[in-house]
Amino acid sequence: MIDVAAAIAEYRARGFARLGRVLSDVELDDLRERAEALMLGRVSWPGLFFQLDATTGDYRDAPLGLGWQGPSLHYRKLEKLELDDRFRALIRQPALEPLVRALIPGRVRLYRAIVFNKAAAGGTEIPWHQDAGRLWGLSEDPEVQVWTALDDAPLDGGCLEFVPGSHHGGLASPLGGVVPEALVASREADAKAVPVPVKAGESVLLHNLVWHRSGKTRTGQRRLGFSACYLSEAVRCVRTKKAARQFFEVY
Repeated sequence: MIDVAAAIAEYRARGFARLGRVLSDVELDDLRERAEALMLGRVSWPGLFFQLDATTGDYRDAPLGLGWQGPSLHYRKLEKLELDDRFRALIRQPALEPLVRALIPGRVRLYRAIVFNKAAAGGTEIPWHQDAGRLWGLSEDPEVQVWTALDDAPLDGGCLEFVPGSHHGGLASPLGGVVPEALVASREADAKAVPVPVKAGESVLLHNLVWHRSGKTRTGQRRLGFSACYLSEAVRCVRTKKAARQFFEVY
């Protein structure tokens, strides 16, 4: 059971909170198997989004817009996982429902459901960033994400790191995404970084505006993490180049 009040208090103060273990060994095995099956093309759903990892190990070199490129365990992202029955069950994980409902009154929608893969070769290092801003194409910035480790994410193996309290400062730039290097230096983000290592099956609640990053995994050790970002039904898609997105209803 998650201590909802304690988790929310820490999340509001620091921008993140450990939630403990929310998945059983059986659930973990099923989700890992399905993630591999999707990457290898053994299971396929129309509309899934894929992004291969950068061969250089540099986040900025990850190819854009290519989608499925054949069987590979080196996809960096698998997105729109609400289309998959096993991941859809994780989005609606009963242990998380009281927490999400406490933070988002009324009907709850999903902005994105995504697996982040750091392959056994090391993956890429993700710089300080925020998950909000104009890049997201929303009428207001979301605030609620739950990140769940499908593999161990140890201290020196791809765990999330945070700058506590950084969400109180709002967006680092109107566009959102990667925090400008000058601001990282002036705020001494590297010195303030708090790593949050977790075991497979454990979840972390995080505010979309908290600065967070992750390093490479240990060589030979893959790191799969699943992130679900939840929205109020009042939030609208405001993009104009494509048709407005319709968001999957969670609760």
